Amino acid sequence: MSLAPRAVLVHRRTEYEELLARHGTHGQAAFFLSSRGRSIDEVVGRHDRTRQALREVAAAVPLTWRSSRVERADLDRFLFAPEDVVVVVGQDGLVANTAKYLRGQPVVGIDTDPGRNPGVLVRHRCADTGPLLRAAAGSRAEELTMVEAVADDAQRLLALNEIYLGPPGHQTARYRLGPDGENGPGEAQASSGVLVGTGTGATGWLRSLWLERGSTTGLPAPCEERLLWFVREAWPSPATGTSRVAGELGRGQGLRLTVESDRLVVFGDGMEADALELTWGQSVRLGIAETSLRLVT
Repeated sequence: MSLAPRAVLVHRRTEYEELLARHGTHGQAAFFLSSRGRSIDEVVGRHDRTRQALREVAAAVPLTWRSSRVERADLDRFLFAPEDVVVVVGQDGLVANTAKYLRGQPVVGIDTDPGRNPGVLVRHRCADTGPLLRAAAGSRAEELTMVEAVADDAQRLLALNEIYLGPPGHQTARYRLGPDGENGPGEAQASSGVLVGTGTGATGWLRSLWLERGSTTGLPAPCEERLLWFVREAWPSPATGTSRVAGELGRGQGLRLTVESDRLVVFGDGMEADALELTWGQSVRLGIAETSLRLVT
């Protein structure tokens, strides 16, 4: 007997909740903000709108469905099931934070603060939740390209916007870089890290590097099977080169990095707490992931 679908509501702590966790009481949080020229009223207003949106979305889940909630900080410990329909209630970035833990489940993005969020990934309003959930299996969905990093010890990391490889602090990363499958060890480099991004990430960090370099390569579209990569601040020296500092990857192509420092980290979409750690001699391959994000439109 097949299980009823499960609606998984993904949310994150509001700014007000984070202030209370830090300062203990509403009054202390209000004093902290006022001493910096801000009013707590606007923060409480956004908190109230977010909580109201969560209540409305939860109430719209069909009665025959199961439901669950998960906060962003717990995503790496939450087990998504194949029959889940994921409802992200919040900002665009929360969709990206969630995507790496999914394997083809449809995602509905609900904007809790229209006009404040760009709405690139959270495209719907609370009132749309019920119809979208009931039609989720047959709804038209965009297949957004994702990027993956696979280490030689089988560690794997997915990201919707970008993957960063580099030092955990402000030290210099040392490694060898080259196309996957190329004979030879690759070019020795010293830099502040490597960024590999998708079309969805082309409005953020990837775009800033693209603009800085004055790249003539067009940015990919979100559903396009193409990635761009850039080396950040490569340092030329007698032992390190700068001939490979940018490029693009299509389906089946990969970029291989071999570590030549004590420790490098690999994380996606700004989630530094959920990073891969690599040490001297390890290698990692970056390319287009087999998995894509199914964003319900």
